[in-house]
Amino acid sequence: MNKHFLMSKMKSTGTAYLCWFFLGCHYAYLGNWGLQILYWITFGGIGIWALIDLFHLPSKVSNHNLLISNQISAIEKNEKEEAHSRNMAMMAAATGSNRSGD
Repeated sequence: MNKHFLMSKMKSTGTAYLCWFFLGCHYAYLGNWGLQILYWITFGGIGIWALIDLFHLPSKVSNHNLLISNQISAIEKNEKEEAHSRNMAMMAAATGSNRSGD
């Protein structure tokens, strides 16, 4: 995956709170459609689940963003390793061509 695409998938706690307050669609915003449907069917656990989410929403957003950050880090690590191996190959080729010219 492209790291710019993944960065666009990062979520905001403020937007999640707006979704929670106005439509109760904060799980859909985080991509958890199964929980979202269950949340709607139970009317937010008759309010109990909704109240719990009021305090746990920042950690839910942080966990979502952490997964994406880990994927971005893995992509950046692979890019650095590929760049390093290309540089080493170019240096080996340049050193080999200099010695063959002597």
